[in-house]
Amino acid sequence: MRHVVLSVVICLALASETLAQANTGTIKGHVRLSGKLPGNPFIRMGMDPMCSKMNAGKRILQEYVVATVDGSLANVFVRLQGNVPQTPVSTEPVVIDQRGCVYTPRVVGVRAGQVVQIKNSDALLHNVHGLSGKDNSFNVGQPTAGLVYQWKAKNEEVMLHLKCDIHNWMNAYIGVVTNPYFAVSDTTGTFQIDKVPPGTYTLQAWHERFGALTKTITVKAGAATTVEFTYTGSEKATSAIQELRVPLPLGEGGATASGLGHRARVARSASPIGQSLQRGLVQP
Repeated sequence: MRHVVLSVVICLALASETLAQANTGTIKGHVRLSGKLPGNPFIRMGMDPMCSKMNAGKRILQEYVVATVDGSLANVFVRLQGNVPQTPVSTEPVVIDQRGCVYTPRVVGVRAGQVVQIKNSDALLHNVHGLSGKDNSFNVGQPTAGLVYQWKAKNEEVMLHLKCDIHNWMNAYIGVVTNPYFAVSDTTGTFQIDKVPPGTYTLQAWHERFGALTKTITVKAGAATTVEFTYTGSEKATSAIQELRVPLPLGEGGATASGLGHRARVARSASPIGQSLQRGLVQP
């Protein structure tokens, strides 16, 4: 009897999935850079010897523009704009890791109200600073490996800039949206958005160096809509956020991260930068 019930449940789930696909459409897209591919600079991590040691023998790039020879462009955040049908916010967290003194992945999308987990996999002090123009800011210290900071965005924002005030080469971007219809282009420049209700929409693409492009698209039930975004390379991103490197104020027993009042126990960090901060000799 139990096997029969399980089989019925599976069949109903498959039928529901098939019905959803039949009543919705898919957006399949590609992002391309038509102009000359710019070079990305090497990251010089000498300011923190522990970061240098972690990456010994590697040449880590500041990945401002990640593109293939044919111009296929990665790390482009793509989303539907405007009034679109809503679905429940996912309970699955979006994870950003600090590993080897860089953020991974560099670009993510999240629903407003969805949990973002920011992990520290490095045995040294990082400062996680979310720069926002929409009241989504946060600023916390993570002095040791294994710490996880959980955060929920309150307001839609494209994009929130994530930085480390101690290691100023660390950059990531979080696209906060109110609907589930978004994606990030992969290393082949492609993206896909599934289960989109039929209708005519504005589709926006955003890149950290080249800014935003928009297209008007029509999605039909049971069909795939294809779209191509092309940057020339002459575009410039704009931001309403004044991005300043703000030192961590030194407090008793460690550096107190502003914003949410979390305390980073610098004394526990094995990083020379963290030890110097404790002594008051180095400002990040």
